[in-house]
Amino acid sequence: KVILGKKDYMYIMVYVARNAKDVAVSYYYFYQMAKMHPDPGTWEEFLDKFMTGKVAFGSWYDHVKGWWEKKKDYRILYLFYEDMKEDPKCEIQKLLKFLDKDLPEEIVDKILYHSSFEMMKQNPSANYTTMPKFSMDHSVSPFMRKERYQSKWEEIMLGRKFYKKIVKGNSSWQGNVLLL
Repeated sequence: KVILGKKDYMYIMVYVARNAKDVAVSYYYFYQMAKMHPDPGTWEEFLDKFMTGKVAFGSWYDHVKGWWEKKKDYRILYLFYEDMKEDPKCEIQKLLKFLDKDLPEEIVDKILYHSSFEMMKQNPSANYTTMPKFSMDHSVSPFMRKERYQSKWEEIMLGRKFYKKIVKGNSSWQGNVLLL
């Protein structure tokens, strides 16, 4: 059943895409702590599942590309996590423009403060620490671990593994490495 007609703009949609490498690492740790998911296995095993779309919500590439394509037919603000980290104020301004809203500078500053990674990491409403341990075990891994995965080793190794897997015949990803 189609909920929205092609030109039905009654709903406002905001989509935030994130670098596939960071998503894979984050998702791996989430699978470990969120008990509703099966055991992710080793990093290598999980990466294979991630690259072939055999994880919850399916293929990262199909998901981000699918929402990008929906912009043609629906009113969607498509943002990138990395841009939000680089210049959060600019991204908030994009959101305000999209919503056709104008806010005083002091309110924008409060939004910036409360939506920062540091503040959200401390906020039980954002970090899921109020969830029961049988559902999300924060002793295994906190829900909000790191802003970015910048360890040189991790970055180099992930980049090589992703590149090798992409060029080794994952046809849905071939030629689509820009977001990586």
